[in-house]
Amino acid sequence: MDDKLILRVRDFWTAIVLICVSCFFLFQTTDIPFLNTKVAGVDAADWYNSAALVPYGIFGGLLLLSFSLLGIAIKDGGAKHALTKIGIGYSRAELVRVSCVSIIIFFYIFGLIPRADFILSSSLMITCLIWGFHSENRASMPLSTCAISIVSIYAMFMHFPRSEWAKPHDDDWLVLCMFGLITLTMIVVERRNGPLSKVVKLTPVISIIAPLVLVMAMAFGFRQNVPNRTGLIFSKIEYHYYVTIRPLWQGEK
Repeated sequence: MDDKLILRVRDFWTAIVLICVSCFFLFQTTDIPFLNTKVAGVDAADWYNSAALVPYGIFGGLLLLSFSLLGIAIKDGGAKHALTKIGIGYSRAELVRVSCVSIIIFFYIFGLIPRADFILSSSLMITCLIWGFHSENRASMPLSTCAISIVSIYAMFMHFPRSEWAKPHDDDWLVLCMFGLITLTMIVVERRNGPLSKVVKLTPVISIIAPLVLVMAMAFGFRQNVPNRTGLIFSKIEYHYYVTIRPLWQGEK
């Protein structure tokens, strides 16, 4: 079986998983008022102010992309060979790789997002994924997995109940320190192996700018709720937006 067919088989299974995930989150989003939102018979909000707008957009788009990927996989024979031994493509290296990705995503969603600052958590997660799985260095994947696992386990252990999620920023500081440590480790390790690649140079920039732009667009552009508004970084951004920047725009200063 050639590499292209193996890739299409994996695309098939990936599309199936993404379709299930998208449908699940779209179903959960239906609990959030979207159209005809009323409280005591009075319109409470327009649809474009609804907190469901962003989840519908993200998971609706993901669903469409998943169906597109599924169609390509089926057309190129991915579905036909999906249940064959070669099609499943089991190997120890592949199992370890998938397990590490799953661990990182699990701890990011269920450990860090509810408790730690969204910008810091996302920066750490992006760095771990890019360096851990793009680099050919054998140490990058276990180091990245351990980095996000340590801070997530600490956050879950110290602030497990919902009432603890907005408590002091000890977990935020730990995530910030771990982000700095894993970034420095990435640079040192890759530097020892030769000149730094463009990916390594851009990873810290992307990991900071991407969640920063996303959370600011959600909070101040689309007026959506964001995870953990009391986080170490976002709380400062929100404060200066309403106290410093917005009054300037409105001519109050």
